[in-house]
Amino acid sequence: MNFGPVRTARIDFGDPAAPASPEFGDVYHSRGGALPQARQVFLRGNGLPDRWAGRSRFVILETGFGLGNNFLATWDAWRSDPRRCERLWFLSIEKHPPTLVDLHRAHAASPLRDLADALRAQWPPATPDIHRLDFDDGHVRLLLAWADIACALPELVAEVDAFYLDGFAPSRNPAMWEARTLRSLNRLAAPGATVATWSVAGDVQAALHATGFEPRKVPGFADKREMTVGAFAPRHVAARPPGRQAWRPSTVAVVGAGLAGAAAAHALSMEGIGAIVVDQQPQATFDDRADVGGLFHGVVHRVDGTHARWLRAAASRAARVYAPLIDAGSVPGRCRGLLRAEKSLTIDGMRGLLEAQSLPPEEVQAWPVDELSRRCGLAWGFPAWFFPRAGWVAPRALQGHWLRSSAGVDLRCGVQVQRLRAVDEGWQLLAAEDRVLARVETVVLANAADAVRLLGSAPGPWQRSRGQISLWPGPHPAVPIPLADGGYALQLADGGLLFGATSQPGDDDTQAREADHGHNLATLQRLIGWNPPAPLHHRLEGRVGWRLQTSDRLPWIGPAPAHDGEPQSRPGQARFVARLPGLYVLAGLGSRGLTHAPLAGELLASWITGSPMPAPASLVDGLDAARFVARAQRVTRS
Repeated sequence: MNFGPVRTARIDFGDPAAPASPEFGDVYHSRGGALPQARQVFLRGNGLPDRWAGRSRFVILETGFGLGNNFLATWDAWRSDPRRCERLWFLSIEKHPPTLVDLHRAHAASPLRDLADALRAQWPPATPDIHRLDFDDGHVRLLLAWADIACALPELVAEVDAFYLDGFAPSRNPAMWEARTLRSLNRLAAPGATVATWSVAGDVQAALHATGFEPRKVPGFADKREMTVGAFAPRHVAARPPGRQAWRPSTVAVVGAGLAGAAAAHALSMEGIGAIVVDQQPQATFDDRADVGGLFHGVVHRVDGTHARWLRAAASRAARVYAPLIDAGSVPGRCRGLLRAEKSLTIDGMRGLLEAQSLPPEEVQAWPVDELSRRCGLAWGFPAWFFPRAGWVAPRALQGHWLRSSAGVDLRCGVQVQRLRAVDEGWQLLAAEDRVLARVETVVLANAADAVRLLGSAPGPWQRSRGQISLWPGPHPAVPIPLADGGYALQLADGGLLFGATSQPGDDDTQAREADHGHNLATLQRLIGWNPPAPLHHRLEGRVGWRLQTSDRLPWIGPAPAHDGEPQSRPGQARFVARLPGLYVLAGLGSRGLTHAPLAGELLASWITGSPMPAPASLVDGLDAARFVARAQRVTRS
């Protein structure tokens, strides 16, 4: 399900004590104060902070982010509590998010100014996605779903411990409080979950009761005499489908220390899970900070489908992860924009598409031919998409940083996993002659095409392709911004010019080839209108690598499907396909590995641990390693 275009909020600050929405004719919070209201109604109403004491994880879901005061009050309570949970997840839905300017105005006099400043520093663009923001070294995680609640609630994948039902009054915004909408709380509620809201409307209480809560009235806040709280006590709890069950291991073995494996190990570390990372390459490979790079950026499609939505969300997350690493000098790169040629649409068509999808200029812009020439000196005869937060990063340096800096990562190099063996306690990784390399509860196969060998069958159609890039170390025209158009060119941190790349399925040649340099030089000529002088082409350097590409150009992520692939119920839905217990896949990143990696690793870590998933359920289904099995079942039964 697509969240649809996002329109930011219109806010009336005429009464500073109670900002209001002209559209809904209601205030954002009581005149008694936003933070006191949050503490009385939502924290105390849910038994917080006592209920999160000593927990490894506590998850809160709010049904109206508004101006963010409930989150700030909860974050402040977590910080102040010596018995706090190790990780606090705060999920919030908002149909009309405030602009950054309005958020600054709303928090100008807040006593939690430092926290409000930190929130604004990470404020995401108004795109129809789930945005993850990390605070306090990842111990506090905010997931913001910019969407209508009726669309967002069914798309959330989480086990929620406490619900904050907030939003404009049922009489002003009845759609937000409909029984049909609130029914999704039943699917999301964890055992022992609680709910709190300032509303005591009879319809709201009836909807909560029908959802499995036992609502009751308690004293309210300020001018509200009463409010509603409740505990989750359902008559029946449906079992989670095989593709949604968490494993929650203490240690994971990750096979492959490339981009996928490093991203998985890092994300698991952020969840407090140790990882043994095994790779057949020597140690020096992961200490190499060779200054080469690759691009990361989103896309804009006429149909905002699975591919476009995933790449937009992944690119947004990549920019949020890479920018501080680049700024700190931890990895080489640049995160200040990228241009991607557009040859199918006119500039008017591009602008119409941006307007139809309500994509903001901080996410993507349409540049006409004259603007390309004026800003970048490019003589392209067609317009381009400008992605302001996109850029490039050095993949080897990134892999090395993740593997070195992540707590609990044990990197074992120069060893090949020959096969896997299922045992009662999980899995054994076996080297030659069945020598046991590791014995763990859970295994992640992040070793590209070699994952297919270890699985015994492919999760779906795939292709292994050779790619060669070219590097010109000498003088050249300035390339101030990375360029993409059926190939790419970018200027590296040391001034070198990187360009390419070829794509050759089924080619195993490890040596750089002159013919491939010729292909890449033609790409460079098309992009910047320049080539190194022919007599100096011998100075070109080449790098060769291989990519695993799936037929739908999306990664394989999640628990590996069982070999027979038979569903337990609902054939044709990926989440219901039977799985191999404790065996996961993260592969098929293809030519967009740097775009996919951060969000793909975090999605996998959530899948394994049962933490809230940082992507909508429909996208999770579209990336599920069992999706091709489910599609085959649909064809068989049609």
